[in-house]
Amino acid sequence: MKKMTLKKTVFLLVTSLFIFGCAEDFLEETNPVELSTDSFWLNIDDLETGLTSVYNAFKDGNVLRISDEYNRSDMTFPGWGRPNTSNVYWLQTFNNSSGGPNGKWTALYKGIFRANQVLEAAERLYPDFTGETQERADLVIAQARAFRGLFYFYLYTGFNNGSVPIFDFVPKTQEEFYQSISPAATVQDFYLADLEFGANNLPMAYDEGKAGRLTSGTALALLGKSYLYDANYTMAAQYFKTIIDEHPYALTPDIGSNFTTRDEFNSESILEIGYSLNYKEEISPYGQDQNSSTINFTFAPANRGGWRSVYPSIWLNVEYRNEPLDMVDPRNTVTAPVLQANGLPQVDENGEIVMEIRPRRFSLRTSASIAIPDDEDTDYYLGTSAQGGVYNNSEHSYYRKMTNWDIAESERDISSTFPRSGVNVRVIRLADVYLMYAESLIAGGTNNGGVEEALVYVNRVRRRSAVRLLGLDGTGEFPINEHDNIQHTASSLMDHLMYVERPLELSMEGNAIRTLDMRRWGITKDRFADLATKQYWSDNYPFEDDKGDPATRWGSIVLTESNGNDPKPQWTEFEQAAVNYIEDLHGYWPIPNSEVTANPNLNL
Repeated sequence: MKKMTLKKTVFLLVTSLFIFGCAEDFLEETNPVELSTDSFWLNIDDLETGLTSVYNAFKDGNVLRISDEYNRSDMTFPGWGRPNTSNVYWLQTFNNSSGGPNGKWTALYKGIFRANQVLEAAERLYPDFTGETQERADLVIAQARAFRGLFYFYLYTGFNNGSVPIFDFVPKTQEEFYQSISPAATVQDFYLADLEFGANNLPMAYDEGKAGRLTSGTALALLGKSYLYDANYTMAAQYFKTIIDEHPYALTPDIGSNFTTRDEFNSESILEIGYSLNYKEEISPYGQDQNSSTINFTFAPANRGGWRSVYPSIWLNVEYRNEPLDMVDPRNTVTAPVLQANGLPQVDENGEIVMEIRPRRFSLRTSASIAIPDDEDTDYYLGTSAQGGVYNNSEHSYYRKMTNWDIAESERDISSTFPRSGVNVRVIRLADVYLMYAESLIAGGTNNGGVEEALVYVNRVRRRSAVRLLGLDGTGEFPINEHDNIQHTASSLMDHLMYVERPLELSMEGNAIRTLDMRRWGITKDRFADLATKQYWSDNYPFEDDKGDPATRWGSIVLTESNGNDPKPQWTEFEQAAVNYIEDLHGYWPIPNSEVTANPNLNL
């Protein structure tokens, strides 16, 4: 935070409230640039407008920095051109001058400063409030503190081993802008107090029309995550069980309800960023990330208007492809055309398409999460999956999540000018809580303790997607469904959570979920080394193009061994990451060089 930039930023936080939160008629009457802190914070309406600016700070894509955070993990390849890439996050060569840590740091402290402005003004105005006005102020304060706790939780888990500067006030003098870093334990105590305040003072739910606000469930989930990340499994389990037992959340019947514009703010959503396609004329076209998202363009293929700058890693493609179906579940049986070797439907002597009853090609979770060319049961950009993507240049799959594949032929149809999307980003959902609760039980148990109850919650997540359940046949909450018929131990179930369940269920979601999971489990270096030894082959996929003619997606199918058509391995991955990754350098983001240069009191 350079001196002049930070001073301007803090002063303009008040004026920025009007850019993002005020009514248009107010904007027409008053020049917000002329407002000072004293002239703005006058009443409860001003506090609520200020709180809107905190919510808008959370919408900044730099807060989650999804692409960079996941490129640090084992879940992606950064764009076309395999096997070559210069992406410093995937190569594990980033440093404190890289855009990822600089952008995230700035966005998080922007949110903290806005929250502090609200809290400071609320403290000054609160003695004059009574009755309903005081209740409104209480709710504003609870949300602002919960947000400040969230932003600091992200800083604690993301930067410098948790040691970062603490601001519990709005800086007003030059000296106050330059805070030294606080010990990680102090930072943690600070954000835990904010989140506990939120858990105790936020409602479970809001009236209609207020979807997306922080709830007590949000604060509880963040508290549970914090204790889980610190391996305090007893405390983590308590928070997660409170959410499960006492809060009105439920898994959606269809996992796909969590990834597109369909069913936003649904029963599973615990923390969600609400985006809109409404174009705000008062905001620069390049500032619309306060209102909409661009992650759809990051994931979508080029022929559908996307940049395809991040797509699934090969091992993840294989795991999704190989999810075992529960054939007791009727959702896994489909009626579909019989395809010929050239990819065209077979027709009978009357010219009618021959139909067959067969199992789904891939699991419901797979089809909702990624696009692969031979997924014949799920459309992609209003055509078949093979038609929807190009699958060339070793683009063997694309992320469906957070794209508009289900409602448009192209992302250009969503926005033909500036890249943007109205798909909400789900940050925490109940499935994540179920899996974290299961982990807390098995990691904190002894003598295989907790496994039976943990299986209940893992299997609830799996059954929602109609995949084969874990455990012995005829056991558990769903005895008639197919099981893997394995007597799972704490060790085997933990391995399943680490390498199958959490990555498949939560790919590209939340705040760096996979990156933080790998680090806290202590597997990052070994994981890259193991994946670097894997070799993959390719196969072609014949299909019917959008004109009804036979076509082929060459080398688009991932195989774990050669079928003779491709005798040499086509793909390997993570060789550079296995060599370059050093826990002390890459486990956390470094404090950005802009902060190091500008702040003489960091005491690094």
